[in-house]
Amino acid sequence: MAGYRIGVDIGGTFTDFVLVDEQTGAMTFAKHLTTPADPSRCVVDGVQDLASAAGVPLGAVLGVVHGTTLATNAVIERRGARTGMITTRGFGDLLDMGRERRYDLYDLRLTFPPPIVPRALRREVGERVAYDGAVAEKLDPAEAERAAAELVEGAGVEALAVCLLHAYANPVHEEQARAVIAERFPRIAVSTSADVFPYMGEFERFTTATINAYVQPLVDHYLGRLQEGLRALGFGGTLHVMNSAGGTMGLATARRYPVRMLESGPVAGALMSAAIGRQVGHADLLSFDMGGTTAKGCIVLGGEPRKKYDLEVGRRHEFKPGSGLPVRGPFVDMIEIGAGGGSIAEVDDRGLIRVGPRSAGADPGPACYGRGSTHPTLTDANLLLGYLDPAFFNGGLMPLDPDAARAAVESGVADPLRLDAIQAAWGIHEIINEEVARAFRIHAAERGVDYRRCTMVAFGGSGPIHALRVARKLRIGRVIFPVGAGVMSAVGLLVSPLSFDAARSHRVLLDDLPRGDFEQIFARLVEEAAGRLAEGGVPRADMRVERRLDVRYRGQGFELEIAIPEALAGPAALARVPALFAQRYVELFAVAANDAPLEVVNWKVTVSGPRPPMADAYRLSGGRRDGPSHKGQRPAYFPGPGFVACAVLDRYALRPGEEIAGPVLVEERESTCVIGPGERARVDERLNLVVALDDPGASA
Repeated sequence: MAGYRIGVDIGGTFTDFVLVDEQTGAMTFAKHLTTPADPSRCVVDGVQDLASAAGVPLGAVLGVVHGTTLATNAVIERRGARTGMITTRGFGDLLDMGRERRYDLYDLRLTFPPPIVPRALRREVGERVAYDGAVAEKLDPAEAERAAAELVEGAGVEALAVCLLHAYANPVHEEQARAVIAERFPRIAVSTSADVFPYMGEFERFTTATINAYVQPLVDHYLGRLQEGLRALGFGGTLHVMNSAGGTMGLATARRYPVRMLESGPVAGALMSAAIGRQVGHADLLSFDMGGTTAKGCIVLGGEPRKKYDLEVGRRHEFKPGSGLPVRGPFVDMIEIGAGGGSIAEVDDRGLIRVGPRSAGADPGPACYGRGSTHPTLTDANLLLGYLDPAFFNGGLMPLDPDAARAAVESGVADPLRLDAIQAAWGIHEIINEEVARAFRIHAAERGVDYRRCTMVAFGGSGPIHALRVARKLRIGRVIFPVGAGVMSAVGLLVSPLSFDAARSHRVLLDDLPRGDFEQIFARLVEEAAGRLAEGGVPRADMRVERRLDVRYRGQGFELEIAIPEALAGPAALARVPALFAQRYVELFAVAANDAPLEVVNWKVTVSGPRPPMADAYRLSGGRRDGPSHKGQRPAYFPGPGFVACAVLDRYALRPGEEIAGPVLVEERESTCVIGPGERARVDERLNLVVALDDPGASA
């Protein structure tokens, strides 16, 4: 049955809302300032306001899909629960030792983020499971109970992580410990490493489990408040949460595995980029999302975002692997840059302009918001450059103060560098362009992708202002600005199916693997993942299964992922593994050692429900206008000519097939597309603005 659904994406500065009528495709957008002290308050108030503006009673809304960076922020800001850890005797120092790998060989002062669980809150118990799952020493449940009592009653911990050696091969001892703790302390959140993500590598597995335990009480409390607040308004539908792998999950799964929410918010934008690419026939994309606090990028190949199974949280250095806390799990492969509208600009010790990663956030926000801040930000700079209309910001609901923006830019950047305000503002703007382009180059180079053949999809509140300059620096020839670009991540939440990823390490030489075991291992993982979807009401007949293996040559330290074709099963699938691995190996390294034995390391499945029945060609509810698109003109700054008179167009009055010649500013309520001199845009049949850059490297 078609009905209404709402997508909610919480950002560092704004929370975006979209309501869609799934039968007609009509969408209503809204944007509210985030309430950092209690994000659920903004969500509940915004949902109520959005439904009221659309004339839809909340009782008619079938579902709310929610994306949030709550878990990530809790880890970075260290405001999770007081967490203890129970581990195998002799391994209490593992979190401090890590991999004993320096992320910068020549920096004698480098630092690492401290472990989530300090040494004083770790306890060791006698037990031992061998690498093959055999029990070498049994766990004494009474000892596990004493260790938990010391931490809960003696140290006041609110959550516990049970991390035992080789539990991925046999979780029996972790489950025994969980049962003992649950009986003695039923209110304590308990995470076991084999349940959270059963991969080899005890350091990464232990870190993942401790992070899951650390954020579990916070996420549980937040989701409870959110659920109660929506019910009080009359909402009786389902509440789902975006996971980091590109699907959605029910509240029970989200509460049990909050670590899978670490990239919850940013992922939705990448999924929407992929959906737009499929609609317009461009399978290879560079998704560029810049909001108020950060910019996010993702490479989409073949119509699907790339996926990975490792992540680092709280890096000390943005582009240096090993400088953060490692997390294992399924994630859409994204890069996040501390660059957004609220990024604070300052002059560093070398006398150079630095922008970000510090952000003014939602409270007090940029100086031009008029909420008391005197720090210059990217939004202040873009306002001075003429890219933003102070009377039409957020559709006119938030008038901006140009005088406050000028004063902040002058005092914070221009005066110390003896520049005028416009020079300083352009410097702030262009530094962000360079930072974003540099991050994309590194991200693509590390993955062996030539991004120049990709089409950029640009969205977010700030993304359309910067996209064409960034695209020129990257020599990308085509940029798509979707309609509703300022809230596109919230729309992405509504195109994502329910899904769950299950994975397990099981090392075995391919030649030694019995044919029956191949299907049995996958079948157990499918059953686990399908059970999570069944909790969300997805019938088994509607589930789609993807199977993947991590394979390597025997003796190698790293493995490659291969996908098992859906049509293959049993012996036929097993027989294809060598050819699939060789093909992938040649793609990356140009040659394959075909005579070397293969070793399977990790087994993975993704079980997904059907895609939501949102109308393919959505439209703006009450936003389409039949009048002229020309709103007037205002001067905007471009390098070379300086300030140029630009036509200002109403995005909602543009018609399919219309051609637009720059310089022009195309405004919608939540964002502005900046199209420079000599650049041309076309409105396609889906109302996307498409810009083809004839010489993308020129004037970069």
